[in-house]
Amino acid sequence: MHSFAEVEREAITAVFRINNSFPTPLSAAVNHETDTSNGTRYISISTVWSQVEHTRATRLSFSQSWTLQCDRKSVLQCLPPSPCTHTNRELLNSYSPSGTYQAVISQASGRQYLEVWSSSGLQTSLDLTALNVHGAVYEDGNCPYACLAWTASERRLLYVAEKKRPAKAEAEPPSSPPPAFSSSARASPGEAFDDKNVYVEDWGEGLTGRSSSVLCVADLDKGDVTVLKNVPLHTSPAQALWTPDGEGVIYVGWFEDPFRLGLKFCSNRRSGLYHLDLQGHLENLTDWSITGQSVSCPRLSPDGRWLVYLKGEVFGPHHQCLSLQQYDWQTKKTSVLLDVVKRPKPGEFAGIYEALPSRCWSADSQRIIFSSARGNYKDLFVLDIISKRVTRLSDTSEFGCWKLLLVHNDLLVVSCSAPNCPPRLRVGFLPPAGGEAGISWVTLNDPSLNCELEWRAPELSPAPQEENVQFSGLWIGVLLVKRVVRDRSKLPLVVFIHGGPHSQFCAEWIPSVAALASLGYAVLMVNYRGSTGFGQDSILSLTGNIGCQDVKDVQRAVLYALQDDVTLDPQRVVVMGGSHGGFLACHLVGQYPDFYKACAARNPVINAATLVGTSDIVDWRYSSIGLKYSFGQLPTSEALSLMLERSPIIHAEQIRAPVLLMLGAKDRRVSPHQGLELYRALKSRHSPVRLLWFVEDGHSLGSVETQADCFINIVLWFQQALKLK
Repeated sequence: MHSFAEVEREAITAVFRINNSFPTPLSAAVNHETDTSNGTRYISISTVWSQVEHTRATRLSFSQSWTLQCDRKSVLQCLPPSPCTHTNRELLNSYSPSGTYQAVISQASGRQYLEVWSSSGLQTSLDLTALNVHGAVYEDGNCPYACLAWTASERRLLYVAEKKRPAKAEAEPPSSPPPAFSSSARASPGEAFDDKNVYVEDWGEGLTGRSSSVLCVADLDKGDVTVLKNVPLHTSPAQALWTPDGEGVIYVGWFEDPFRLGLKFCSNRRSGLYHLDLQGHLENLTDWSITGQSVSCPRLSPDGRWLVYLKGEVFGPHHQCLSLQQYDWQTKKTSVLLDVVKRPKPGEFAGIYEALPSRCWSADSQRIIFSSARGNYKDLFVLDIISKRVTRLSDTSEFGCWKLLLVHNDLLVVSCSAPNCPPRLRVGFLPPAGGEAGISWVTLNDPSLNCELEWRAPELSPAPQEENVQFSGLWIGVLLVKRVVRDRSKLPLVVFIHGGPHSQFCAEWIPSVAALASLGYAVLMVNYRGSTGFGQDSILSLTGNIGCQDVKDVQRAVLYALQDDVTLDPQRVVVMGGSHGGFLACHLVGQYPDFYKACAARNPVINAATLVGTSDIVDWRYSSIGLKYSFGQLPTSEALSLMLERSPIIHAEQIRAPVLLMLGAKDRRVSPHQGLELYRALKSRHSPVRLLWFVEDGHSLGSVETQADCFINIVLWFQQALKLK
């Protein structure tokens, strides 16, 4: 017979698995299009999805295809989808411009292959490991490097891989002394000394082992792969695409000099935009004189004339509002299409905060379609490059989050979700300019949710005494998710705080939030000032004010929710968050020790002064307290004192709520010793604390098994503190 604790754990696990098992669409492509004599078109869409399989504790990827019957303006009907096909060995895939071929970079038994498939079967297979001209191919969807691009002729493919390192010298030492150190040589680590113990820099958290990249061209007729030469010294090429004539490439080059900082989730790293032809001639498309620029996401228009890309500032907030730049391929001139939005008007476009999809242009090369944060939402927008007018295409009455996956000849493929609605795939045609609001959407899948959840997303202003004098009049975003309450019962409230801090909770499907709500908790998510989607002023307002402004914003939102919603129990409030969200959660239980009944923190920043020398984004440790950063920065007693003053460790003596800490031993962004510092401080004071240590996990604690374990332990921790059954 099971004990009560075992049954309770099993019940929590079951609820989490249900909510965490809905597939998520990752990408889409049109692989076939047929016109008929009566004007009807048949368009075949291939999609790639990710789904958690809990029995094996793994994420599975699969593909599924739909055939759409269309006229020139709308989708008439959708034919039944194909069966799902397992694609877990695929690292990258790309359909050729005509849809005749599909290129796949796959991995099996430790080897990587480039395969080209057609309707007749396998056409080409290259063993990239055996060719041995480069290291591992960059494939991660979150990696700011990966690409797999076809030429218009469909005979060559472009991708990015790790630079091949020279073989280590055997036995005998060199007869001549090693060359002197040179800051200008782009030698691979180990070339100078052939020593396996030489330290190899990489790009930090989530990009371990990715150090120096190369551009690779696979020639399908010759059956070989060439690494392009003349890439500038001290840059790592990424995000590459072919020029309109197919005789050169356009790419982003991330600067490696003087040393690498963490790149993942950071849009403020110095980079340039380059054009390299196949004869080795190099052209810089961005201004050499501007050293403080970061560029990303180059996208060519279908007619080959316009190249757009995103541009941001170097250092400062690691994620910011970005401008959209336009480069004229004919005149070689650059202009600003969309500038940084400092202070959006309520309900209007709030700026660009995320990557452009690989296919984002309308068929006539006159409009750009993209998704971006807007307050508590993620919306779909279209920009007319002539009038520079931005129009919202999404309707937030049903879905709070719209993510653009693909634009193909004005057919839009989007993923839509809401806190009470798992992701749905929708398609529709972009109307002519001026009529964009009239899109007729067709939903391709319809996942069902058993638990009846409701949500709302108000915005509120800070208390008058908590206004930022330099940036007054900003807003705080709030998302409240809970079960529909039809009696007089009171729900315990979980305050959930996002990390970043420059990121956003949007009104999308979040499995852990839906699971908490299904278990009877109300979940309050707070977009404090500094979150994305509220304009650049909001982001800048937080620099120099961490541990103060953001803490007060969260507490303001919690008090507002408790006063506004009679179904919430003010005596049963708990708090959770990760990274900067964990930083704030620990601040809250320290600054308001009688208010919160329990805390759960994932890889939290506890003492910014001790973190400054161990984080892969050391620049943010200075920017966060309002100091400018440079590569030669050395800590001063004044800076360290200010970092300590803004850290939750100074409130450890006041913490009375039970604290659950979840730490990844391989975290390179926030060292796990941060959590250990709080753990020891609480243990020495006999304050209730528990620490979960995940040996193989990094900052995100993102493995399937770890995510489930964390969720179960959080719920049990909260239930014990709140005396719930």
